Amino acid sequence: MDSILRILALTRKELLAVLKDPRSRMSLLIPSVVQALVFGYAATYDLNHVQYAVLDQDRSAASRQLLAGFDGSGVFERIADLQRPSEVAAAVDARRALLVVGINQDFERRLLSGQSADVQLIADGRNSNTAGTAMGYANSIVQRFNIAWRADHGLAAPPVQIVDRAWYNPNLETRWFMIPGMIGTLTLLQTMMLTSMSVAREREQGTFDQLLVTPFRPFEIMAGKALPSMFVGTIQATGVLLVAQLWFRIPFAGSYLTLYAGLLLFLLAAIGIGLLLSAVAATMQQAMLYSMLLILPFSLLSGLTTPLSNMPTVLQYFTAVNPLRYAIDITRRVYLEGIGLDLLVSDLWPLALLAALTLSAASWMFSNRIR
Repeated sequence: MDSILRILALTRKELLAVLKDPRSRMSLLIPSVVQALVFGYAATYDLNHVQYAVLDQDRSAASRQLLAGFDGSGVFERIADLQRPSEVAAAVDARRALLVVGINQDFERRLLSGQSADVQLIADGRNSNTAGTAMGYANSIVQRFNIAWRADHGLAAPPVQIVDRAWYNPNLETRWFMIPGMIGTLTLLQTMMLTSMSVAREREQGTFDQLLVTPFRPFEIMAGKALPSMFVGTIQATGVLLVAQLWFRIPFAGSYLTLYAGLLLFLLAAIGIGLLLSAVAATMQQAMLYSMLLILPFSLLSGLTTPLSNMPTVLQYFTAVNPLRYAIDITRRVYLEGIGLDLLVSDLWPLALLAALTLSAASWMFSNRIR
């Protein structure tokens, strides 16, 4: 009981040290919420405002029906109706239109006679990713037109019909994929920085020697440093979770108990790494530098933006010691798929092992530094 009371007293002292400064209070929650909003709007591979031009040389009911699919999609915005083929190059070169839809003069006649009719899609290839995505959207609109035309005119259906269906993200919105992953990423950033600088701050302020003459034992000091970081990390994760649900309206399919159980293991591993850095660093500047050196590789090798399976085999082995890899997998699977703890064992036991190893190493190094 005396040990628990000492740990709680040190925890209170650490929280007061962080919360007494108004700027520190603002930096704990506001940056994570702002970054979640920024990533939700900016870090997206979806297109929702594609400017396109039309070269309709047929001007028939069939061509208008096809173009209505573009105009009513909510993705394409018609900025010009071209009169001559020579105007196509000018529209693309001036970046006025990302895509030009060209319809030949005999478009409707060929369709009514049962023949195939061509629709030209001319895209600005200077941004290949954007152009490829826009052409994919355009192809889907043309396919829907073909299905509707066959049904309205009694034509034979194609021998093979393709029906697209996306599980867990019906509209294929990048935001649904990105924001749940940001729960672990932003939490790691703030938690590791806060933990790694805790002991370094004591040394710079000259209060570390005072802490050593108190009845606190090394593991109690470590626990007192870790608990505030866990509390702050949980609050930050909750803030990003609320942004995902209340602002972006991303439906939560899983259990909050399962999500927070995985996040607590992840926080233990992140705090263990932070305490390990704190035991090594002599100043706050060194602690911040060491943290940034780890945070960037952790983010790149986490699967946040690119699948781990696309990485070289050697790098995939390195991701095994990255706690953010498991946290992102947990948050996405619980948030979107709604799975339980029994299916997360492959992510939970590596986090538990990382937490045990890093906390043990930090305790050993911390004890040596004290002696």
